[in-house]
Amino acid sequence: MGVTSTPAYDAHADWYEGFISGGGDYLRRVHATVGDLLGTGEGTCLDICCGTGAHASVPAGLGWTPVGVDLSGGQLRHTRGRLPVVRGDAAMLPIADASTPAAMCVLSSTDVPDYPAVLREAARVLRPGGRFVHVGVHPCFVGAFADWGRHPRVVVDERYAYRTRSFDSWNTSGVRVRVGAWHVPLADLLNATTSAGLRLARVVEAGPGGVPDLFGFLAVR
Repeated sequence: MGVTSTPAYDAHADWYEGFISGGGDYLRRVHATVGDLLGTGEGTCLDICCGTGAHASVPAGLGWTPVGVDLSGGQLRHTRGRLPVVRGDAAMLPIADASTPAAMCVLSSTDVPDYPAVLREAARVLRPGGRFVHVGVHPCFVGAFADWGRHPRVVVDERYAYRTRSFDSWNTSGVRVRVGAWHVPLADLLNATTSAGLRLARVVEAGPGGVPDLFGFLAVR
């Protein structure tokens, strides 16, 4: 699920629909984190990089009206019945300034080559006081630089400092070996958020076995 200059997920859209739909405990933890940060509300919640729409049930269950944006036509074939969508680039959202009270980007920060641009766009389309929720893989512990093969012991190497796209992964059957991942170190992620004009209101980490695999935050325009 994600937006890149070339829709990397198009070739894997059907596989990913089955993969994310069967996400089990991991997907439940993702959704619980999103819901905890977003909270109840009304009006549009823009699902940036919505992919197949697998996360739309969370804002819908909290009173919001989810609307999705994604560049991958292959992914958007699977959104029917989940949320209305528009095809577009997350770094150039086809949404008017200050037009939505809430937005979220879930499990997609590693799918785009310029996530700071996505954050700037999120800030642009939010109304003053609007909420933005980010939930993604933990930037310190999940990536090509992290070996989870002996979990709960996780080994992190010097590639944490790399900011390039990589297809390396300890999990040879997962998402990243298929579509790759752009690494955004923690400091880069938080600095880009505040530079976009968003104020951090809450930050959370979640994961089994003592090492968090999810990182999320609520920011306010």
